[in-house]
Amino acid sequence: MAGKKVLIVYAHQEPRSLNGSLKTVAEDELGKQGCTVTVSDLYTMHFEPRATRNDITGALSNPKLFSYGVEAYEAYKKQSLSSDIVDEQKKVQEADLVIFQFPLYWFSVPAILKGWMDRVLCQGFAFDFPEFYDSGFLKDKLALLSITTGSSAEMYTKTGVSGDFRYFLWPLQHGTLHFCGFKVLAPQISFAPEFASEEERKGMVASWAQRLKNIWKEEPIPCTPSWYFGQ
Repeated sequence: MAGKKVLIVYAHQEPRSLNGSLKTVAEDELGKQGCTVTVSDLYTMHFEPRATRNDITGALSNPKLFSYGVEAYEAYKKQSLSSDIVDEQKKVQEADLVIFQFPLYWFSVPAILKGWMDRVLCQGFAFDFPEFYDSGFLKDKLALLSITTGSSAEMYTKTGVSGDFRYFLWPLQHGTLHFCGFKVLAPQISFAPEFASEEERKGMVASWAQRLKNIWKEEPIPCTPSWYFGQ
């Protein structure tokens, strides 16, 4: 949709991977719609995933006992967070939709993306107390996880060995994104591309491109435990 701004937070090492193709087709399709698309290519950026004292450029509020959460909160209020965090926060603040493109690692995100979430979505910027979940500071934004898995779709069912895929989405979509206020769209999951044929992988990319044509008409999922775990 013309005028909309999209941030793609991309966490894969190989541009020729399926993740790379999904990222590229999202840029192309959303660009055709007139959207302004920004990509944070975390590996290319050598994004620092570690949350350390180096994230605070000013004086610590308690130099005798370092607490990252406390110090990041104070630094945000004093505008003394490191420049790489501030740059990413500006991208998030400007975006109407944030797409996270990544391969599933141990039912979660790669370390570099976890570090992005830890450092960028800090208290004061993304949430506060009691401003969280429906009242989180990012409540006017949409978020979407586009994930590739190593295992087949059959393994991610209620009767499969890994359980329903919605189970591993709970801490990511609910405990992280919705906690910060995001309205979460249904995930895009491309199952087991490593074991798929070239034709099947092309189908995964085409399916994502087709969905993006109507992405602005989609309604967010209900952010309730029942969506993830049933009644």
